Amino acid sequence: MTLKATPLNSAHRALGAKMVDFGGWDMPVNYGSQIEEHHAVRSDAGMFDVSHMCVVDLEGANARSFLRGLLANNVDKLQTPGKALYSAMLNPEGGVIDDLIVYFFREDWFRLVVNAGTAEKDVAWMRQQNDATNSGLAITQRRDGENAIALVAVQGPNARAKVWQVLPEAQAATEAMKPFNVAIVADTAFGEAMVARTGYTGEDGFEIGVPTAQVENLWNALVAAGVKPAGLGARDTLRLEAGMNLYGQDMDESVNPLDAGLGWTVDLASERDFIGKAALQAKGQQTQFVGLILREKGGILRAHQKVIAASGNAGEITSGTFSPTMQQAIALARVPMDVQVGDTVHVEIRDKKLAASVVKLPFVRNGKVLAA
Repeated sequence: MTLKATPLNSAHRALGAKMVDFGGWDMPVNYGSQIEEHHAVRSDAGMFDVSHMCVVDLEGANARSFLRGLLANNVDKLQTPGKALYSAMLNPEGGVIDDLIVYFFREDWFRLVVNAGTAEKDVAWMRQQNDATNSGLAITQRRDGENAIALVAVQGPNARAKVWQVLPEAQAATEAMKPFNVAIVADTAFGEAMVARTGYTGEDGFEIGVPTAQVENLWNALVAAGVKPAGLGARDTLRLEAGMNLYGQDMDESVNPLDAGLGWTVDLASERDFIGKAALQAKGQQTQFVGLILREKGGILRAHQKVIAASGNAGEITSGTFSPTMQQAIALARVPMDVQVGDTVHVEIRDKKLAASVVKLPFVRNGKVLAA
């Protein structure tokens, strides 16, 4: 199978990146030291090629009403152009088809950014629902052709200042911008730029969308401004420290968002109906999504390890790693409802049962360790 390549593939190779197959995409796992890349994001500024993710524009008079029924979160929270919302798209059984961000530009124009591995499935589902509801929307993937948009995420305490060095035209539109907002900046050195403040690392920063033909120039300009390229390895340790789910690992179509720690993204309170609502109301929440810190030496926390509560009830780890910031083994886990923050549980690692503490997520936010 030929791997798909982002428009930055040659730039990664020029920097000596170690490339891996990530869901059918040829992506950089690191550029030498994953640990250095991780620390650069926590202490200064690092950047990720996220052009494998897919920008989807929904255009038409019925865009808002369509999204009211499609998403578990309520797009009626988006009343000011430039606001963004994190949500999940569910199947009728309440399982997560994908998690995504929706940006509101106009009543007849909403933009979604969906995950790479699920993009084709997501767009097919949206088109199916568009037909089923006679919404009459134009649903456009902005991944190919002359209107394609490539995405770069710049994250870290100095990320915004370094982006403004490279995109001075964006400073006025984004300096006062709060998290979960977006601006379109018309005339930059890299064409029209979408600049959003919706990161995935627990640090501040921007996600920048520019025309595909310009993204390598943007990348190189950011490198020249002192932004450190970072690969999938650092992205995973950073998002795990930030307590953020990864689709396909912490949730999928067999997991409902209430059990994946995403209850805050589900609006069950309003009268609005949405796909999967009835199933969520019928099932309710069966498990809790928590953080674990390993308290005994002798293992690393990994996905699918069994977690045994004091009651004898069992859960499982969904993602685990060694935290470069905390210098401890940490994990995200789905555990029984009787487990409390502060409890000690035991994780089965090979033939041992090692003690771990249950903590509230996130582990790290804005460079500070919050869970100890």
